[in-house]
Amino acid sequence: MSRPVRVRFAPSPTGPLHIGGVRTALFNYLFAKKNGGTFYIRIEDTDQTRFVAEAEDYIFEALEWLGISPDETIGKNEKFGPYRQSERKGMYKEYAEQLINSGWAYYAFDSSEKLDELRKEAEANKNTFIYNHTIRETLDTSLKLSKEEIEKRVATGEHYVIRFKTPVNETLEINDLIRGTVKFDTNLLDDKVLFKSDGMPTYHLANIVDDHLMETSHVIRGEEWLPSVPLHYLLYKAFEWEAPEFAHLPLILKPVGNGKLSKRDGDKMGFPVFPLEWKTAEGTSMGYRENGFFPEAVVNFLALLGWNDGTEQELFSLEELIEKFDLGRIHKAGAKFDPEKNKWFNHKYLQKKEDETLANLFKIELDKKNVTTTLDITRVVSLVKERANFVTELWGLSDYFFVAPNEYDAKANKNWKDDTPELMQKVITELNTISNFTSLNIETLLKEWMTQNEIGMGKVMQPLRLSLVGALKGPHLFDIIEMIGKEETVRRIEKAIATL
Repeated sequence: MSRPVRVRFAPSPTGPLHIGGVRTALFNYLFAKKNGGTFYIRIEDTDQTRFVAEAEDYIFEALEWLGISPDETIGKNEKFGPYRQSERKGMYKEYAEQLINSGWAYYAFDSSEKLDELRKEAEANKNTFIYNHTIRETLDTSLKLSKEEIEKRVATGEHYVIRFKTPVNETLEINDLIRGTVKFDTNLLDDKVLFKSDGMPTYHLANIVDDHLMETSHVIRGEEWLPSVPLHYLLYKAFEWEAPEFAHLPLILKPVGNGKLSKRDGDKMGFPVFPLEWKTAEGTSMGYRENGFFPEAVVNFLALLGWNDGTEQELFSLEELIEKFDLGRIHKAGAKFDPEKNKWFNHKYLQKKEDETLANLFKIELDKKNVTTTLDITRVVSLVKERANFVTELWGLSDYFFVAPNEYDAKANKNWKDDTPELMQKVITELNTISNFTSLNIETLLKEWMTQNEIGMGKVMQPLRLSLVGALKGPHLFDIIEMIGKEETVRRIEKAIATL
C-alpha cells in the first residue's frame, strides 16, 4: 500500500482499559513508529448505555504512563477531528442513506417482539436465527415498500433500523497480514444493523466511515474482531473506498487452562489485568502501576505476548521494539499470560535502575512508614536490591538496617548454643578495639581473632548475623556492621544476649 501509514487505537470508554487493549495500542504504536507513520486515538462512544465518564481520562493516563501516547487525538493535532464518535454522529446518517440509495442497505421496521418470536421459533426447531437473505424479503422491511411508503413511515417517527444488505452466493477472500488469506461465505452472514432510529450509528458503520475519513492505512486489532472483517470489507466495497490492510492479533490467554484472560483470572490469582488501579463503589481493581511495576517492564512483557524478533532476546527498550517490530513475526496462536514471568521482567528492570533512582523511590516508601534515618539509603539499596522484584519489597529486605530486631527467627535459634553468649561478649570486646570501622577492616580483624583463638567461623558468624538482623538473611555481614555503626552493632548484640 503506497499511502502513508496511519493506524489507530479506538477504545470504547465503558470501563478500565484491559491489558489486552493496552497490547493492541502498543502494537499499533510500534507499527506506526517503525514505518514513520502516525498513531492516533479515536474514542468510540456511540454506545451511550455503557458509557463511563471516567474511562476516557483513564485510557489517556494509562497510555501516557506507558510512554505510548498518540500523535493525534482529542485536543492534540486534531487534523481529522473530532476524535470522539459521539461528536461526529451528525455525519453518519448521510452515509447510511447513501448505502440505501445504492441498494447496499435497507430499512427494517421489525419490532423487538417480532424478532424475539422468530428467535424462539428457530430455537424450538433447534436452529439458529439469522436475519439475512433467507428471510429479509418476508419481514417488515423497505425491500418490498415503495419510496413514498418508506418516507412516510420514517417521517412519522416509526421505529426502524438500517441493515446492511449482504450479497448472496459469494466467497470473500480477504488478506490478513498475520493470518494470510481468510475466506468467508456470504450466505452464512447476517444483515448487520448499521444505523438506529435514535440517530446513532452502530460500531460497524461508524468504524468504517471514520477509518476512511481519518485515512487509516492499517487496522490492527484483536482477533475477536475477525468475524466482523467480511462486513467491513463489504462496506468498503459498497462505498467504493480503498480498504485498509487488516491484521488480527492473537488472544491473550489465561495463565492456566484455555480462554481469554479476564479480570476474574486476575482477582483469583492475585495479579492485575489493568494498567492502572480502577475504583468503583463495588471495590478497587488492581493496576500494574500501583502494584509497583515499571512502565517499561509492562511494555516489554506485553510486546512479547504473541510477538518475538526471532532471537532469544527478552529485554527490549521501547526504541529497540520500534526498530525490530514486524507484523510478520506475530503468531497466530494465543499467547499465555504468565504473572510470574512478568515479575521477572520487573526484577530485571529494577536491577538496571541507578541505585540513586531506586533510593529516591525507596525514600517514598520509608516516608509512608514514618521511618527517618541518617543512613545512606543509596548504599542500603545497593546491598539488597538483587533480591527485589519491586521497590515495595526493599523494606522487607532491609528493615533491619533501620530498626533493630525485636524477634529472632525460631529456626535460626538452633545456632545459638550454650557458649554463644560468652563468644558474643568477646566479639563486643574486639569490636570496641577497632577504630577504622569499615567493612573490610572489621572482617579482617575479626577473622584474625577467630583464627588465633581457633574459633570456628560458623560459631561466630551465624549468631552474630542473628543478633543484628533477627534471621539468617541479608547481604555481606560486615557491610551491615559498617552501615549501622559500632554503637548500634554492640547494642544489638547485647540485646540478643539478654533475649536469647
